Amino acid sequence: MTSQVTIRALRADDRPEWAELWHDYLEFYETSLPDAVYDTTFARLIGDDPQDFSCFVAEQDGQLVGLTHYLFHRHAWTQDNTCYLQDLYARPETRGSGVGRALIEAVYAAADVQGSGSVYWMTQEFNHTARKLYDRIGKQTPFIRYQR
Repeated sequence: MTSQVTIRALRADDRPEWAELWHDYLEFYETSLPDAVYDTTFARLIGDDPQDFSCFVAEQDGQLVGLTHYLFHRHAWTQDNTCYLQDLYARPETRGSGVGRALIEAVYAAADVQGSGSVYWMTQEFNHTARKLYDRIGKQTPFIRYQR
């Protein structure tokens, strides 16, 4: 039997485990990034600029088993900031155990503290496992994403 999952803010000494988790997340989406991007992203995540990304990690039995990166930004349709949950990852062996839900709920709580009623994220259509959770914890919108 495994122990309870703890959700907490990312710390500087989490760098090796965070990098492993983020690597696995990026690999799932068939992408890779240079070391310089890892360095910059991690520095932003542990920095104190409120306009930069923040990170929660899920810890179980002394090991990181999940992460989420999120960002508060302005929105033209409201006076309050909105929250963008950019990355969410749980180790495959923990999926279905509540790690992903706990990470999303931690972002929801952070958004509530910041006075942001809106949290949004995107996923790829083929990510069926994650979408089962997302359908229970969020509301799918009719928006279609375009990019340059």
